[in-house]
Amino acid sequence: MPASMPLDPAQIEAFLIAIGIGLLIGLERERVPSARAGLRTFGLVGMFGALAMMLGQSLQSIAPFVAGLVIVGLTIISAYLRHPDASDPGTTSVAALLLCYCLGAATWLGHAQLAVMLAVGTTVLLYFKAQLRGIATRLEPRDWISMLQFGVLSLVILPILPNEELGPFGALNPYQIWWMVVLISGVSLAGYAALQIAGARYGAVFVGIFGGLASSTATTMVYARQAQSSDGLSAMAAMVIVLANLVMLVRVTAIVSVLALPVVKPLMTIVVPGMLLGVLAIAWNWRRLNERGEAVLPQTTNPTELKTALGFGLLYALVLVSAAWLSDYFGNRGMYVLALVSGFTDVDPIMLSSLRLFAMEKLGLQATVTSIGIALLANLFFKCMMALTIGGRPVATKVLPGMGAVGFGLAGGMTWMLLGPGRP
Repeated sequence: MPASMPLDPAQIEAFLIAIGIGLLIGLERERVPSARAGLRTFGLVGMFGALAMMLGQSLQSIAPFVAGLVIVGLTIISAYLRHPDASDPGTTSVAALLLCYCLGAATWLGHAQLAVMLAVGTTVLLYFKAQLRGIATRLEPRDWISMLQFGVLSLVILPILPNEELGPFGALNPYQIWWMVVLISGVSLAGYAALQIAGARYGAVFVGIFGGLASSTATTMVYARQAQSSDGLSAMAAMVIVLANLVMLVRVTAIVSVLALPVVKPLMTIVVPGMLLGVLAIAWNWRRLNERGEAVLPQTTNPTELKTALGFGLLYALVLVSAAWLSDYFGNRGMYVLALVSGFTDVDPIMLSSLRLFAMEKLGLQATVTSIGIALLANLFFKCMMALTIGGRPVATKVLPGMGAVGFGLAGGMTWMLLGPGRP
């Protein structure tokens, strides 16, 4: 008879974590009257997973783990077959119990932290079943298509593209270009989905925030038109438009922080004054807001449609090559002209191309931030003209002060960045 091994604190800890994972998931299952497995069963299954993996490791075989997985699966399935419930087929509990067993095994292999994170995520998914089902029922076919198309953009097309420098000036990297398409599409899809799921019932503030994420240009156009056609909505339209464009600044800053962290600090010198003055303008509009006005949703195009993604990718590639050429032959001035022109229609291409050139060390930090600032100012001016043209004078008199405050803050911040003592 072999001598007994001394107790290992790490092994005891693994078993305790495995049991805790089972108890966490089982506690949630106790809420479901039709569930055939509860607190004790899940706790035992978590421990069983760790024990099966321990035996398999000792025997240098995966057979104990596989046998345990089969036993757990057959046991819970047979429990539902013996006591069927028409309202609950039990598939969720079966999947949760098998996952609990695997998480218990993962703790024995030293992946306790990941196993606990997955257990918490599993519990959240189980607990919010009704809310998730409600969200799913509110999604229209167009919304599902958007999510599937985003999956194609990010999981099918992106991995197969070559990650190497090609084209004129070595400025074109297919993988990097498409990664920017995925990034922008993902951010836009998040705002689009939030608008479609929650709708306009939360009012102007909600629509302004998520409308800015989906498309600040579309939000500006829709609310300028709405205020022009409906009396008494000018104050609400002004607040929504200014808020959507403030969110655009936050969106740009967030994307820059993901792609080029060194650019964030000098960029904040530009955007923070614009944000502060914009918040004051929103507060001023809030006091004048006509609560009788009903918020409407901006009708944005599908942000993940392949045609839209290809168009953005081609535009980004064109701006990238143009920026590299202008920067190479005309220096920073050429880049600034391109930022001014392209910023009228869209900030994203010139922003991403500037960050790409900065990463390639073809554009300095100050020139990168200045290009983004010029594009932001040009885009803001374009939307002011849109509000004036579409909404007319009644809308413009309420929108332009707020947008002008944001622009004044951006311009002041850029001046300080370029001429101040702490310039990059």
